[in-house]
Amino acid sequence: MYILGVSCYYHDSAAAILKDGELIAASEEERFSRKKHDFGYPTQAIAFCLEQAGITAQDLDYVVFYEKPLQKFERILMTTLQTFPQSYPVFRESMVAWFNEKLWIKGELLTKLDIPDEKLLFVEHHLSHAASAFFCSPYEEAAVLTVDGVGEWTTTTIGKATAVWDKTPDGQPGTQKSNAIELFHEQKFPHSIGLLYSAFTAFLGFRVNNGEYKVMGMAPYGQPTRMDDVYKVFNIADDASFRLNMDYFTFHKSTHRTFSNKFIDLFGEPRVHDSTFYTPTTHPNKDHPQWDQRTAEQNQYYADIAASIQRVTEDAMLKLVAHAYEQTGLKNLCIAGGVALNSVANGRIMREGPFESVYIQPAAGDAGGALGAALYVHHVLLGKPRKFFMESAYWGKSYSHEDHKAAIEDYGYSYEYIEDINKVAEQMVDDMLDKRVIGLYQGRFEWGPRALGNRSIMADPRRAEMKGIVNERIKFREPFRPFAPVVLEDRAPEFWEDLEDHKKTYPYRFMLSVCRTKPGQGDKIQAVDHEGSGRIQTVRREWNPLYYRAIELFGEATGVPVLLNTSFNLRGEPIVTTPTNALNTFTQSDIDTLYMDGFIVRKSQNKNRAIKKPEITFAKD
Repeated sequence: MYILGVSCYYHDSAAAILKDGELIAASEEERFSRKKHDFGYPTQAIAFCLEQAGITAQDLDYVVFYEKPLQKFERILMTTLQTFPQSYPVFRESMVAWFNEKLWIKGELLTKLDIPDEKLLFVEHHLSHAASAFFCSPYEEAAVLTVDGVGEWTTTTIGKATAVWDKTPDGQPGTQKSNAIELFHEQKFPHSIGLLYSAFTAFLGFRVNNGEYKVMGMAPYGQPTRMDDVYKVFNIADDASFRLNMDYFTFHKSTHRTFSNKFIDLFGEPRVHDSTFYTPTTHPNKDHPQWDQRTAEQNQYYADIAASIQRVTEDAMLKLVAHAYEQTGLKNLCIAGGVALNSVANGRIMREGPFESVYIQPAAGDAGGALGAALYVHHVLLGKPRKFFMESAYWGKSYSHEDHKAAIEDYGYSYEYIEDINKVAEQMVDDMLDKRVIGLYQGRFEWGPRALGNRSIMADPRRAEMKGIVNERIKFREPFRPFAPVVLEDRAPEFWEDLEDHKKTYPYRFMLSVCRTKPGQGDKIQAVDHEGSGRIQTVRREWNPLYYRAIELFGEATGVPVLLNTSFNLRGEPIVTTPTNALNTFTQSDIDTLYMDGFIVRKSQNKNRAIKKPEITFAKD
C-alpha cells in the first residue's frame, strides 16, 4: 500500500510517501525549486517521492493533504470580517490567493496526479502534526503537544496517542490493536504562541517564518529584563490556557505588520530589518570593523527583548508540558508544530519537564505535516500496525557516482577519488587540523531544516576564529550566529550535561535541543559553545559511517570528539541538493575542500584553473 502525504500553500511545502506504513522518501519543495521556504504546490517533491518508490501516481492507494482547506478559509473569512474595514487589505489579499489556488487544492491534486476522488483524503492540521511526531517515535503510548502559528482554527493542542498491538509467537503484530490520537486541550486563533514569537521576530528586524531561529540565537546575548512587558501582551494561566492582548497585534488585520503602534509604545522603535547586529557582549574587544558604541548599546536593548520573549516562550511551553503530564500521566512526550523547532525551549523541557523521554521528528513544522497526514491515514483511519521508527533524517534524494563526476568535470575542477571511507575520513581530519573548512556532500539529503552530515559544512570546533571565518567568509551572515557541535553519541556526556540516558536524547539526534556545556569544557570547543550551551547533534556509526568516522578520528587526534557542523548553503539559500548546487556553493565561498561521495576537490589545487561561472545567483536573506 502506497500513501502520499502533501503539504503546501503556507510555507515549507513538502511531500512524503509511505509503503506499507514505512517511510520511503520525504522532501521539502525548496530543495528542488531553490526557493527558501517555498510554499507553492510541491511538484518536484512529489515527483521525487514517486520516483524513489518506483511507482506512478496511478499506483497510489491514497493521497492525503495535511489540513482541511475549507475550515481554514472559514477562519480567514470570519476573522477578517470581524475586524472590517481595518482588515480590508488582508481580506483582499487573502481572497485573491484563495480564489486563485488555495480553494481548489482538491481539484488541483486530483488533476495533477490524475487520481479518482475516492483516493484523496484530508486530515486536520494539528492531527497531522501529532501523527508526524508520535508515529515516528519509538513509543507505544505518549502525551502529544502541538504548538504552531495556526492551522485551520487551532494554534495549540494537548492530547494522547497510542499504538499498541499484541504479538504473534514469531514477533509479528497480532490482531488486537489500538491506534489512536485524541486531542482534548485546544487553543484557537488568534491566541497563538507561534504568532506571538513571530511578532517579536518582525519587531527585532527579521522575516516572519524565516528569522525565528535568529531571535533564539540573539537571545543569549541579552538579559530577560522585559518579561513583565511581554506578559502585558501575553498571559498564560495555570491550566495552560493563554491569551494574547490583541490591542498589541495586527497580524489578523494587516498584510505588512504583525504588531500595533501600542506595541511600539511599549517596546520602542523596531530594529531596522537586516541591520548589522553587534553588542558589547558579542564583541567585547570592540573589534567589529564598524564599531559604534551607540549602535552596540541599541542592539543590546534588542538582545534583551529577544531574551525576554525567548524566556516567556520557554516558560509557556513548560506550563503546557506540565499540563500534558497532569492530563495523561504518561512517561513519554511527543512534540510537533513550528514552535517545536525552538531548540532552547526543548532543552528546558527535557531538563525540567516531568516526562522521562521526549521525541521530536526532524521536520517538526509544516513540512512534517505531509508525513503526519500519511501516517494518520495508515495507522488511525486504516488501522494498520506500526513498523517504522525514525532514527535518522536521510530521506531525500541521492545522486550517482557518474552525476558527481560529470558535475565536477563540467566545472573544470581537478579532483581525487578515494573509495575507502576510512581514508576519506583521514583526509577530512587532516584538512580540519590544518585550519581548513570542508564541505561534506554524500548520500540522501536531510529531511527537515537541519544539515546532519550529508549536506554539511565542517570545521575544527576548538578554534574560536572558526566561528567568524565560517559566518563571514562562507555563510555570509551575521557574525553573532552560533554553530552547532556534532559529537559521537557515547562521548556527548563528557561535554554537555544531562545526556547520560540515551533514551532521553532523541531530539539531539536531529539537532533539536540545546544542552548546557559542562564547566571547563567550553574552552575546548570555543567555535561551537554559544554562551555556555550548544545545539548538539549526536551520531551513531550505523546512521552515518563516514560522518562518524571523521568525528572519531578527530577525537583520537585531539581528545575532542566534536566537530563544527552547519548547513551546506549560503545565506538566503536552501541547503544544497544536487552536485551542481554543492559546486556552486563551493565556488562562491571560501570552503577549502569539497568531499563529494569519494571525490575530493581542493581549492589549493585549482587556483590556476578556468572555473565555470556558477549557475545560481544566491538570494539575500
